[in-house]
Amino acid sequence: MPLPTPAQRQHIHTRKIDFAGYERDDGMFDIEAHLTDTKSYAFSNNWRGNIEPGVPIHGMWLRVTIDDKFVVQDVEASTDHSPFAMCPDITPAYKALKGLTMGPGWRQAVRQKVGGIQGCTHLTELLFPMATVAIQTIRPLQNHRRKLADSDSRRSAGKPFVLNTCHAWAEFSPVVKENAPDYYVPAERSERASATIATDATTPATKE
Repeated sequence: MPLPTPAQRQHIHTRKIDFAGYERDDGMFDIEAHLTDTKSYAFSNNWRGNIEPGVPIHGMWLRVTIDDKFVVQDVEASTDHSPFAMCPDITPAYKALKGLTMGPGWRQAVRQKVGGIQGCTHLTELLFPMATVAIQTIRPLQNHRRKLADSDSRRSAGKPFVLNTCHAWAEFSPVVKENAPDYYVPAERSERASATIATDATTPATKE
């Protein structure tokens, strides 16, 4: 279902982010991202001069190579378009991510390695959703080859990454009961379910 019809407005800015996952011939996986920022009007940049509508002010690429355990084997970063001449200088810093695991604690680990002045804001932001792109690349493929449903986590080693990350994958959800029964907790025994009920009970109702 599309969004409701908006108020009269003028298009100003477009950010496009594309993610893609690839299985390599050597058994590794490449997770790639491409970000562009464009304006609908021409504007002046101190380094690049006049930038025409649709020409990227930001254009960044990122490739993270992982194994089937989600451990980072290599990282390649590239900046094609930037507002300052020095922006591309930071791309080698992303090699520091080698050895990290895409899983619990991924965001914190990324911030420690390339957060703030240790990296590029836009490249670093691309890393956060890469973990979920990696899961979508690897887990359904593994299930497909085992002739299982894409969300079936019964043969996964350890607790599913997605457990308790959204309402559908709450430990007391019927989705978990069906796809990861070893980690299913009935609502009456779940502390998370109790906390949710308590929060709902103390949240003031909004007036229509």
